[in-house]
Amino acid sequence: VQLQASGGGSVQSGGSLRLSCAASGFTFADYAIGWFRQAPGKEREGVSCIGSSDVTTYYSDSVKGRFTISRDNAKNTVYLQMNGLKPEDTAVYYCATATWEATIGAMTGRDGMDYWGTGTQVTVSS
Repeated sequence: VQLQASGGGSVQSGGSLRLSCAASGFTFADYAIGWFRQAPGKEREGVSCIGSSDVTTYYSDSVKGRFTISRDNAKNTVYLQMNGLKPEDTAVYYCATATWEATIGAMTGRDGMDYWGTGTQVTVSS
């Protein structure tokens, strides 16, 4: 199983980025994907997740209304469109996969993700 996050970069406050999580080695369409982030000196935080279809999604309060998660099962890829970026969004962003039940639990700090990808750095300057 491999998960590769990409699309990070440096932007100014108010800017946008689109992260991608490319997956391989498992039946992608059967599993949820979660996005997490970790800033220096802080605990990992659940940001957003999407179920096996495009219908079920979750957003943390800190990103609701600014970030949009989507998936393309034909491309084995999940996207995180991040608009209205703020300096407090600065972190390394990771994607991970598990069942929906485990993923939604992980959004609030429970362990349970089966596989983690590499991270991509997002830096937002004021």
